[in-house]
Amino acid sequence: MQVKTTPIEGLLVIQPAVFNDARGYFYEPYNKKAFAEAGISEEFVQDNQSFSQKDVVRGLHFQNPPHAQAKLLRILQGSIWDVVVDIRKSSPTYGKHFGIELSAENKTIFYVPKGFAHGFVTLEDDTLLLYKCSDFYHKASEESLLWNDPDLAIIWNVSNPILSDKDLNGKKLKDFTSQF
Repeated sequence: MQVKTTPIEGLLVIQPAVFNDARGYFYEPYNKKAFAEAGISEEFVQDNQSFSQKDVVRGLHFQNPPHAQAKLLRILQGSIWDVVVDIRKSSPTYGKHFGIELSAENKTIFYVPKGFAHGFVTLEDDTLLLYKCSDFYHKASEESLLWNDPDLAIIWNVSNPILSDKDLNGKKLKDFTSQF
């Protein structure tokens, strides 16, 4: 397993060791001991799975403390452009974003600690995302930043996004008060 840091402290990009042969491949997408050695010590208590068609935008979602969630994301089928926004008040990168392509082909795993809004756009039909969460879903704690907030300046590369009402009505960063 190879772990890479990003320009935003706390975000980790994990490339697992993949063993390919004529039968297919094998890899460990999660190994508690190996992840702890890489600095990821959360106890993950819930798995979420999302299935979407091409050009679906989901996000930018998060849960406030005390129900904040760290996430460990990977793609089982298809691909996404995954984006997170730092919403930690004391962070030097507050309001900055980071994006990465995750796909079934590249098998990249993305670790997002607490204090980030998370979203993605699907790049292919029938995309299947699986992610582990460090806390349970808590509806009263959830919030959403506006996916296309001009102050965030995220380049989604989608001309006709498919969005939920929740995502159409997220808060702009300038109107948001972080609890992190």
